[in-house]
Amino acid sequence: MAVVACEEPSRMNVQRTGMAAGGLGRWAVLRAAAAVVMTLALLVFAGVGLSGCEEKAGANVGAVKLGGRKFFLELALDPQTRFRGLSERTVIEPDGGMLFVFPPGQVAVQGFVMRDCPIAIDIVYLDPAGRVLAMYEMKPEPPRDASKGEGTPADANNVTYNARLKQYSSRFPAQFVIELAGGTLKTLNVKEGDLVQFEREEYVRRAR
Repeated sequence: MAVVACEEPSRMNVQRTGMAAGGLGRWAVLRAAAAVVMTLALLVFAGVGLSGCEEKAGANVGAVKLGGRKFFLELALDPQTRFRGLSERTVIEPDGGMLFVFPPGQVAVQGFVMRDCPIAIDIVYLDPAGRVLAMYEMKPEPPRDASKGEGTPADANNVTYNARLKQYSSRFPAQFVIELAGGTLKTLNVKEGDLVQFEREEYVRRAR
C-alpha cells in the first residue's frame, strides 16, 4: 500500500496493486508465524533436555559438584533447617541431599547425629574453602523407645534420646556439610583435601 500511495497510479491499477500487496502480505505473515512456531518448538525441545538438570537448581536448591558428579542439594541456611536436616526422610534422590551452610561466626568443629533418620546417609564435612575434611557413612539408629523416656520426633531436644546417638565429628572447623543418600560415597572417587565446587560465597552471604 505504500507503493500505491507513493506512485499514485490509476484507480484500476490501485485496486490490482492493493490485491497483490494484500496477498503477499498475508503470505509474509503466515511464513513469519510458521517461523515463530518452529522457533518455539525448538526451544521447548531444547528445554526438555535441560529440565532434568539445570532447572533443579533454584532459590532453595544448589548445584554441587563432588567427585566428578553433580548433585542438586536442598540448602540449609538457617538454624531451624540445619537442626532438622533430613530427619524423618524415607527417600533421598540419587542426585539429591542437603547442603548445610554455617555463617562465619559459627565455623567450628561440627558433630552431626542420625536423629530420627530411618535410612542411611553419607556425610561430607568441608572447610570454609570447600575442601573435604572428613567423610562418614552414617547408619540409622534404633527407633525411639517411649518406654525409656525417649519421646517422639516432635521432641527433638529429648535429652535421653539424644544422649545415645552416635556423633560424627568433622574433626576440624567446618563451614559446610553435605548429606547424600547412603552408599553414594562408595561410588565417588572422593578423598580428604578434595575441593568441592559450588557457590560458596553466595550461600555464606545468605546463611544466618
